Amino acid sequence: MKKAEIIVDKYFLIGAVDKRIFGSFIEHLGRAVYEGIYQEGNPNSDAQGFRKDTLDLVKELQVPIVRYPGGNFVSGFRWEDSVGPKDKRPSRPELAWGVIETNQFGLNEFADWSKKAGSDIMMAVNLGTRGPEDAKNLLEYCNFKGGTYYSDLRKEHGYKDPHDIKVWCLGNEMDGPWQMGHKTATEYGRIAAETSRLMKFMDPTIETVACGSSNLDMPTFGSWEYTVLDEAYDEVDYMSLHQYYGNRDDDTPDFLASSKGMDDFISGVVSICDAVKAKKHGKKNINLSFDEWNVWYHSNEADEKLEKWIQAPHQLEDIYNFEDALLVGSMLITLLRHADRVKIACLAQLVNVIAPIMTSDTGAWRQTIFYPYFHASVYGRGTVLNTQVHTPVYESKTYGEAPYLDSVCIWNEEEDTLTIFAVNKSLEEDMEVSCDLRQFEGYKVAEHIVLTNDDLKAVNTEAAPNTVAPTLSSATKLENGKLQTVFGKHSWNVIRLSK
Repeated sequence: MKKAEIIVDKYFLIGAVDKRIFGSFIEHLGRAVYEGIYQEGNPNSDAQGFRKDTLDLVKELQVPIVRYPGGNFVSGFRWEDSVGPKDKRPSRPELAWGVIETNQFGLNEFADWSKKAGSDIMMAVNLGTRGPEDAKNLLEYCNFKGGTYYSDLRKEHGYKDPHDIKVWCLGNEMDGPWQMGHKTATEYGRIAAETSRLMKFMDPTIETVACGSSNLDMPTFGSWEYTVLDEAYDEVDYMSLHQYYGNRDDDTPDFLASSKGMDDFISGVVSICDAVKAKKHGKKNINLSFDEWNVWYHSNEADEKLEKWIQAPHQLEDIYNFEDALLVGSMLITLLRHADRVKIACLAQLVNVIAPIMTSDTGAWRQTIFYPYFHASVYGRGTVLNTQVHTPVYESKTYGEAPYLDSVCIWNEEEDTLTIFAVNKSLEEDMEVSCDLRQFEGYKVAEHIVLTNDDLKAVNTEAAPNTVAPTLSSATKLENGKLQTVFGKHSWNVIRLSK
């Protein structure tokens, strides 16, 4: 059995967890909206057409913020098409995903859905085919009380009170040649700065997110971030990161080491943000919004065969297996370990499209990745302790030396709880783990939750929704302030302690 040690000190802190780190994402893509969160006429839908079974699972996850309406979709989005009487809304060819968008679900419906879900909105503006003027008009429609053209138009549409949206993405992946209206770093930096400036003239309470690189492998990564911030540092609050991981070569140890790549990515972007701050003698930190992250590769082949110009096809519908849940757990640990600078993060996406929740016409169920996301969101609020992990390592093909044990500790002083999240990535051996918790006098083990399965490729389906599901372990003991536990081979673990 492997041995490891987790070391924490109640006075050595990373920082407070911003609950928005547990955010998610709904794009007009595939069946995320239509048949996912919205399906008029379905027996599981409410009077507004919102899927109640989906809403129940979203509320279970306690999703604090949801990014909308894209994604690539936003770079051709005319928000005006999505408001007002439904019979007057135009259907449009949607160039990002090669489908027809009916606009039967739009901005105001999403605002209503978000309220029911208990989530705030992270709204993206179109800086692909449109620009600062349209972003300003959209903000006026959403956030002004009344007495102006667009705020009064919102009232005409039946929404007396403003939506009061506080977080705004300045476009999406504007470095990508697949993006409508993609730009050079200088072009985008200028338009992002001006858009943010105009929007903050109108509502100085909002925060804005500038687009970072579309992924870590972009040839302009690094120079893109630096140039964009060189133009927009004074006007924006966050820099975005996007990254997806896959196991195309069926190399599980290398796949599970991807969280190390994510960790390096975050550290690199933090360094660039701080370099621009230093150059400008700046006073503020540019924090990070990791607003697209997940496993994505299972559906790639099927998507290449999709018919074009149809409505809401089965697109990007990854069926997640157990090993995917392990990596998602490690990625959540990675985000939490950077809680001093990662203030927003969005698991992309929420329903049907590379998602923790799947639906059919007859029901909704939890994919394997639902569980680590649920545990982190519900139990991961508080202050991140500077968690040092002494663990055996292994050599991964892509990322070099990788730890067998990923872990982070969250202390919620108000509620007198301490939570340890951990992933044992060893495929062969259990791991004996110790942690000295004498500083946390009076704490006792409340429960040790485990997610594991003998079959790394096991999946949950509508017919068998609990194939991969959490169980409780009795392996954790706390005596005289010394915690001893065993993390089973290839397992996600949540140890909850309380007074």
